[in-house]
Amino acid sequence: MRVEEFERHRAHLRAVAYRMLGSASEADDAVQETWLRTDRADTTDVRNPAAWLTTVVARVCLNLLRARETRREEPLDTHDPASTADPEHEAELADSVGLAMLVVLDTLGPAERLAFVLHDLFDVPFDDIAPLVDRTPAATRQLASRARRRVSGTTRAPETDLARQRPVVEAYLAAARRGDFDALLTLLDPDVVLRADAAVGPSPRPFTLRGPRAVGRMASRSGARAVASATALVDGLTGIVMAANGRFTLAMTFTVTDGLITGIDVIAEPERLRRLEVALP
Repeated sequence: MRVEEFERHRAHLRAVAYRMLGSASEADDAVQETWLRTDRADTTDVRNPAAWLTTVVARVCLNLLRARETRREEPLDTHDPASTADPEHEAELADSVGLAMLVVLDTLGPAERLAFVLHDLFDVPFDDIAPLVDRTPAATRQLASRARRRVSGTTRAPETDLARQRPVVEAYLAAARRGDFDALLTLLDPDVVLRADAAVGPSPRPFTLRGPRAVGRMASRSGARAVASATALVDGLTGIVMAANGRFTLAMTFTVTDGLITGIDVIAEPERLRRLEVALP
């Protein structure tokens, strides 16, 4: 396959890789590896270059996702959004996909993620996906179905509860992004309590903040991190999730009473994150 032919499909391959990996730099690496494999392969009999290249980049991404599974216990600070080579470009890509979607995809296993992304997002037939995950087409269909249920959320609070909670949490996130301390105070109950687990840092111990001023100060100083955050359903209720380089790094769950936030739990320990049910809002 000539370079010109490959370049015609580069944007598509990068789109597939980014949704598989959630990281711009990793997606670029996957596309480059796809070219190296293509350059070494005999493509004389390839009749559908786009489909063939999609299969190759999917295999590369699947290997990267499986390697990730062995590195789930990395400390939180390795995922600081500021460490991204081009954070503005990364943010643009995340916005184009939806940061909440990237977080939900990161909660899927590699095979589930591949089946869902290729079929639901890029219309690749299950017959073509099955060999990539060493399953039958019927079993691959089940992988995508299971992933679809995870993405849409199998359990959620009654819509009346979500309707009361959602605007409060969305206002909290917007104020945190602006660093607007006064706006945050209007959303916090006088007896609000924030509890954070040991992985949140900066000290390696869980900590608790009490009162609107202490909680508001912390939230208003988290602007850089809040930019990499989005609302999502966390265990069926509106919460906030954070991603960096395609990795689910932090979740916040809220207790809202009479229109005010009375409790916030901040979760960053990998094992606790894995137990959360995260879905699109």
